[in-house]
Order: sequence, then structure tokens, then C-alpha cells
Amino acid sequence: MDLSVIKIGNSKGIRLSKTILEKYEIKDTVELTLKKDHIILKPKVKPRKGWDKAFKKMYEREDDRTLLPDVFQDENLEEWA
Repeated sequence: MDLSVIKIGNSKGIRLSKTILEKYEIKDTVELTLKKDHIILKPKVKPRKGWDKAFKKMYEREDDRTLLPDVFQDENLEEWA
């Protein structure tokens, strides 16, 4: 695909079509990686995207129990008092 480089203020840029933005779920920010002979653009994804839905499913399946106890038997809580 060929894209035109356009003037944007004192800089230059490219325009991405609505189709590309939707297909790759590009919202406001992209990650740009420079390689020896090419440029890579990736959608910037929130690291915890989808966690809320996953936690809700875990709760519904009653699979949201803690794996480690809140207090270990050999833990000295007096240090924190």
C-alpha cells in the first residue's frame, strides 16, 4: 500500500484510513519501532485490557479464590506496628 507523506505544521506525516484504524484497533497512540531498513507501527494497548471481563468470569465460576494465604504462619506482624 502506498501512502502520501503530507505536511503537518512544521513536520510531515501519513494518514491512515478509517478501515486500517478499525481493523488494528488504533485509538489515540501507536508504538513506533525503528529497524535498520523499516518502520513498524503497532497499536498501543493498555497492559490490563480485558482484565475486568476476565475477573468477572472468574467470579461467576467461583474461581477467584486466593492462592496464597493473606498471612504466613512465620510472618512477624509486630515489625509493622
